[in-house]
Amino acid sequence: MSDQFAVIIPAAGKSSRFGGIEKKPFTSLDGRPVWLRSAELFWSRDDVSKVYVVIAPEDRDDFRTRFGHLLVFVNVELVDGGTERFESVANALKRVPESVAFVAVHDAVRPLVTTPYIDSVFAAAQKHGAVVPGIPVADTLKHVEPETNKIVGTPSRAGLWQAQTPQVFRRDWLAEGYAKRTELPGPITDDAQLIEALGHPVFVVPGSSTNFKITTREDLELADAVLKARTARKPEPRVSAGPFDDEAKW
Repeated sequence: MSDQFAVIIPAAGKSSRFGGIEKKPFTSLDGRPVWLRSAELFWSRDDVSKVYVVIAPEDRDDFRTRFGHLLVFVNVELVDGGTERFESVANALKRVPESVAFVAVHDAVRPLVTTPYIDSVFAAAQKHGAVVPGIPVADTLKHVEPETNKIVGTPSRAGLWQAQTPQVFRRDWLAEGYAKRTELPGPITDDAQLIEALGHPVFVVPGSSTNFKITTREDLELADAVLKARTARKPEPRVSAGPFDDEAKW
């Protein structure tokens, strides 16, 4: 069935750890902006009703000037973000019609997501109602005292997974979670934890080590290397972002 999913792409953060003048969702990754690489595989899908790209209000004019031509022929709506990520997602969630069954939330700075990966997460969400992709923690973890950097414990890795996105939920569950967010025990650090706090089961599906989040300049360099490696193996499927796509330069 078509139009079962809406997709929210939060891109309103301050990028304080990234450095430089340009925010990380808008910086170039192998010739194209990071946010575009994160969003385009969703808006090209028949089962996605709309993609909601959330940006800071102060970025709106610059965003439209630089990228507005890319949005003319795709099903994207720009949404003003809030001071925190939860506020940004909440603003977009208000725009999603009740007729849409599922909502996916995908970080604007995870640009290496692939179509088979999205297929598997969407299918699992239809089965379970709430799904988070992730990878089992492989490295040894240390509990460190913030004031002194002294190690105070080594927790077991058994059963620990590193969460990724897109996280996909029944729209009514996610709307309920946001409506009750201030009443739920915290701190709540991602959307899946909202659903968990409501008592709904959330399932994990296997993620990918290449679906990492760009936080630093080193992450951007690594993402560039991954893209080049993929291109060396086979031509990268190109999803048209509009009639001016070939002319766009970033």
